[in-house]
Amino acid sequence: MSLLKKIGQSKTVLGLIGKSIASYLRLVHYTSRMVNDYNESYDRASEHFPAIVALWHGQHFMIPLVRRKDHKANALVSRSADGEVNAIAAQSLGVEVVRGSGGRARSKTIKKGGVAALKTLVSTLKNNRSVVMTVNVPKGGARECGPGVIMLAKMSGRPIVPAAYASSRRKDFINAWDKASLNLPFSRASFVIGDPIFVDEDASEEHLEAKRQEVEAALNAVTEEAYRNVGG
Repeated sequence: MSLLKKIGQSKTVLGLIGKSIASYLRLVHYTSRMVNDYNESYDRASEHFPAIVALWHGQHFMIPLVRRKDHKANALVSRSADGEVNAIAAQSLGVEVVRGSGGRARSKTIKKGGVAALKTLVSTLKNNRSVVMTVNVPKGGARECGPGVIMLAKMSGRPIVPAAYASSRRKDFINAWDKASLNLPFSRASFVIGDPIFVDEDASEEHLEAKRQEVEAALNAVTEEAYRNVGG
């Protein structure tokens, strides 16, 4: 078991896995057909860039491939071993990453590098680069928005843009905490972008909670629309 653990922690092995994932996602992208034209909504959202692009974890894998090449963005990726693989995959697809994650408890957020990552993300937005992040709380509800994205919007003054990708052919992991979907090649695909959501700099705790619920509802709405577009 110790040998297997060492192999799993090998940077070489993690690098190969990450690059293999990136190659697979390219295959899915180039063999799939987009059924909706998202350019109008992308144009509408781009008026507010740099922005915080909010996604559900487990539904985010194809986003780097539908991102416009002129849309400069950094992705928030956790410091876990899985996060290392995701970071390598994202970088292979041309997306820069910021490492760190959060949670409900402040102590866990600090331990996971969430506070440092939050400061880095604020700087990223100030430097005219968007931030892409999954917003559900790890090991929490699959469709439960955490407070981190709201705090980032408050601190940075930049809007939150909900987005979702769905494909007709996929493997749904319904028992996973995030109910992730593995997109499959030769699919009908849909990418949906919602309207920007702003958070006031002097927002009260009650207002922050209301905005958290608004982002959650907006993400569910764009996700449902994406799935409807490909036939459910």
